[in-house]
Amino acid sequence: MPQKLSLATALLLTVPPLMWAGNAVIGRLVTDLVPPITLNFLRWFVALFILLPLAWKVLRPGSGLWSHWRRFALLSLLGVGCYNALQYLALQTSTPLNVTLVAASGPFWMLAIGALFFQAPVRRAQVQGAVLSIFGVLVVMSRGDWAQLMAVRLVTGDLFILLAVASWSWYSWLLSRKDEPETIRNDWAAFLLAQVVFGLAWSGLFAGLEWGLTDAQITWGWPLVSALAFVAVGPAVLAYRCWGLGIQQAGPAVAGFFANLTPLFAAIFSAAFLGELPHLYHAVAFALIGGGIWVSSRP
Repeated sequence: MPQKLSLATALLLTVPPLMWAGNAVIGRLVTDLVPPITLNFLRWFVALFILLPLAWKVLRPGSGLWSHWRRFALLSLLGVGCYNALQYLALQTSTPLNVTLVAASGPFWMLAIGALFFQAPVRRAQVQGAVLSIFGVLVVMSRGDWAQLMAVRLVTGDLFILLAVASWSWYSWLLSRKDEPETIRNDWAAFLLAQVVFGLAWSGLFAGLEWGLTDAQITWGWPLVSALAFVAVGPAVLAYRCWGLGIQQAGPAVAGFFANLTPLFAAIFSAAFLGELPHLYHAVAFALIGGGIWVSSRP
């Protein structure tokens, strides 16, 4: 039976796209200060020290982390390593418009992976909700001018964002399975720290490749330090915590629709930083994406 979406759960699942939108804006602001994949590694490095005082006991022998290392290594590869690295790679080889449009396929990926690999039935209301949600994203990215969408041309780099969306969908479905000890599952900080430990290895590997294959440089200063503080606390710790809780309460299929709020929030943040007022198409997009969430979560 589909789970009912409460107001509290909806608010909980709104936090991650809000944080991810802020992450996108901050990521663009510090492009000249730090390489993108290195930024991902640094934010998880800072997140590690935020979580250690809260859940250091999970690192001890016998905590269940090391006996279940395969699960946490897979979760961290998909959610901490691949997802963000592939997003950054996509932005290096494609345009933000292309990346966002391709990422709007997230609800369909979530439904498809759930049906193919997790025996989750797909209801007609979920498909209808996915269509409404994608229309909402199209309204945001076209700024209400559909001629902009007609000019879009897919490029090879868009494959990276497809892989990123598939990676996040798989990660989300894995979260819904309780395959780790209850002592870790019931402690949010321990559960996230268990992923960060292995995730640092994956993101460190990808960052090492970035430094080996490119002319990478870091410009340290208060702007970069402030950005790292935000992306570590918000998009890393807070967003992942809320997403995990939302998955447990609403299920991956319903939660997947909330990810399409990210481009809407990003557009609003960008407009705010540029001193522009929100437009009518922002309200239309929110209505469509919100309608998609409501339709897909109906019993």
